[in-house]
Amino acid sequence: MHITILTFQGFNELDSLIAFGLLNRIKKPSWRVTLCCPEPTVTSMNGVVIHAQSTLADAASADAVIIGSGSKTREIVEDPLLMSALRLDPQRQLIGAQCSGTLVLAKLGILGAVPACTDLTTKPWVQEAGVEVLNQAFYAWGNVATAGGCFASPYLAAWIIARAEGEEAARSALHYVAPVGEKDKYVELAMANISPYLTRNDV
Repeated sequence: MHITILTFQGFNELDSLIAFGLLNRIKKPSWRVTLCCPEPTVTSMNGVVIHAQSTLADAASADAVIIGSGSKTREIVEDPLLMSALRLDPQRQLIGAQCSGTLVLAKLGILGAVPACTDLTTKPWVQEAGVEVLNQAFYAWGNVATAGGCFASPYLAAWIIARAEGEEAARSALHYVAPVGEKDKYVELAMANISPYLTRNDV
């Protein structure tokens, strides 16, 4: 199981790195999570520099892909070379998008007529792309999920874990990262957001 987190220049640390940490709670030899970047290094919106662990070409063959958000997403979707390199297939991949990452999915045509979640800043741009934006933190249809708000990134990660490894694995990963004294409540809230979407609803 290879999961790539698409992380571009100007990336939002909360989106990419929270999902990265949570997904790595699955400790199996066959489970691999990588930060997938278009360049050898990318710099976050707040100046954090990370090294790419995989390339955009690797995303095409990954089992699951998360598209993180950032301050330069509108530039990314206007870059034909970059967008043409994103060859994603919701028929065989789990695909998630966080905040402005939803705009990338919209521009790739992956959302189609399916509504989506995003952050409040990106909402009008996603609507301009012809996608209905929901007033909720998480939504999935088939193998495609979207989340809105930085702290909704655990929902995307938990959805991928639950789809790949089962609900108990997702609960365990969430329980580990949840605040002490609030763990049960946190896990129940997260699972309440993703559980309705763990069965394929497009077949």
